Amino acid sequence: MKTLAAALQAHLDSGATTLAWVWRIERADGVVFGFTDHDRPLEFGGVTYEPESGFAASEIRSGTDLAVDAQEAEGVLTSDTITETDILDGRWDNAHVEVWRVNWSDVSQRVLMRRGAIGQVRRGRLAFVAEVRSLAHALNQTVGRTFQHACDAELGDARCGVDLEDPDFKGTGSVVMLTGDRSFTASGLGGFDADWFTLGRLTWTSGANAGRTAEVASHTVRAGARHLALLKAPVRPIAAGHDFVVRAGCDKRLETCRDRFANVLNFRGFPHIPGQDTVIRYPNRGDANSGDVL
Repeated sequence: MKTLAAALQAHLDSGATTLAWVWRIERADGVVFGFTDHDRPLEFGGVTYEPESGFAASEIRSGTDLAVDAQEAEGVLTSDTITETDILDGRWDNAHVEVWRVNWSDVSQRVLMRRGAIGQVRRGRLAFVAEVRSLAHALNQTVGRTFQHACDAELGDARCGVDLEDPDFKGTGSVVMLTGDRSFTASGLGGFDADWFTLGRLTWTSGANAGRTAEVASHTVRAGARHLALLKAPVRPIAAGHDFVVRAGCDKRLETCRDRFANVLNFRGFPHIPGQDTVIRYPNRGDANSGDVL
């Protein structure tokens, strides 16, 4: 149950209300946006809320259990601050959302209806629908470690300990020639063997994608030329001359940790656990499933 300020409660009790929906959205990059379905700008909390943004909110659904409640905001791309390219680029993914009900004639009379995060964004030819997930969606995320063969650390993080700024694990190059919408030959990587950057991270330092990071699907060497293929094609096209920094990748295997990074002491997997074949194998005298102590 929400407790309303006395002034707002009196306004609601008057029977003639001047209410508007307001959305405050803070993206992961820290940029804050404000939108309202009112026909003029509203301002409070240091944020100006853009009018006639094209948003139309669905009903707010809320339950007493831990299920993820959701609301949808549907709209057309009428705001200059929302571009189709940024939506495709994932810049609005998991953005923090506050939904307010505001008296537009006196914005001091307002109530926070819910907090959440931007979930799935579906695009149509003329409009988009953004899902606003409740805070309970964080409870669906995996917390803690997983008992598995592969390492569960991220290459280069504090648990891994590998320094990806080491010149042995970091290359600087430039696109020479495109071989697809997400693949190209590159200069500057002559000192690295094939597969060195497979599953690594590439950060663009110039061109239309400058500042954005992509995952490398493969790194091959053919006829002396270095070829890189990205896991996904960038939203903005790649062109010859675009510069990048690429860092080594890891397939999370013990052998890779040992041979490529000399980092076995920090390996965070369990490579010696029995596999599924051991679980389903039947007892047999003379082998590991004879019933004797292992």
